[in-house]
Amino acid sequence: MSPAPYRVRVAEEAADREACFAVRREVFCGEQGVPEELEYDAYDAVAVHVLAVREDGVPLGAGRLLYGEAAASKVDGDPSVGSLGRLAVTKAARGLGIGAALVRAIEDAARARGLTAVDLHAQTHALGFYERLGYVAYGPEFADAGMPHRAMRREV
Repeated sequence: MSPAPYRVRVAEEAADREACFAVRREVFCGEQGVPEELEYDAYDAVAVHVLAVREDGVPLGAGRLLYGEAAASKVDGDPSVGSLGRLAVTKAARGLGIGAALVRAIEDAARARGLTAVDLHAQTHALGFYERLGYVAYGPEFADAGMPHRAMRREV
């Protein structure tokens, strides 16, 4: 079996974080019409960002993990639960398993920080994707950036 045409890593360098933001801008702002002022927030400064890049360095996907105080309002104040968010894969890279690889990298980062579960707010069209990865929806549907979402959780 040949190696994956991409790799996923924690975005520690400034250039990696900028690549994450570029993916999010393309997917959320460009494709979905989310205003940039809603896409980027104060949590970006404290989040663990993960990045998928092609072998030649082209960014393909990104996501982030909030934990501790940053995640508290999103996970009902439970310090053992992290919050997965801003998961995005460029249109050209969809169908390669990048989204699942990003989720698993975020879960690894959560475990490394002593968390026992990860919550997320999934766009309703993506519920099946997250369910296949073991996430379970809970609570009512709600709007975020004008799009329907559901809360989901998975023990890690």
